[in-house]
Formats: sequence, structure tokens, C-alpha cells
Amino acid sequence: MLFRDHIEPHCIYCQHGTAIAEDTVVCLKKGVMSGGGSCRGFAYDPFKRVPVAPADPDFSRLDDADFSLDVEEDVGG
Repeated sequence: MLFRDHIEPHCIYCQHGTAIAEDTVVCLKKGVMSGGGSCRGFAYDPFKRVPVAPADPDFSRLDDADFSLDVEEDVGG
């Protein structure tokens, strides 16, 4: 989840790091680090965090009736 109380420290979304490759970060404190690494100076930057994309919906179990707007009127007395 993006907004948790405890964020696992990773250099890739630390305030002190700048990504230079897909999994390489230049840190102001430690120099060149792997994106999955971390140190005691970790400061979370929420703008660097990329959330996981949602799963694609499975429409195979639905049929055309599920997508129609037919309304049955209750005619009674």
C-alpha cells in the first residue's frame, strides 16, 4: 500500500537519492547504491514511489445481459 505507517526503506524512493538507471541510485550520503539498498539516513519521498498497477478485470465470466439496461416494470394493484 502506498500510504502505510511503516515504509520499508529502499534507496529508490529515498529523499537523498537520485535514480540514474532502473535499479541504481546516486545517494547524497553513500554514493552509488542499488535501488533495493538502504541506510540509516533513509528519508521517505512519496513522490518517488511508483504504486503497483491494478490487475486487469476479467470480463470472460460476463455475458451481454450483464451490460444491458433492460428494466422490468412492476404493474400491480
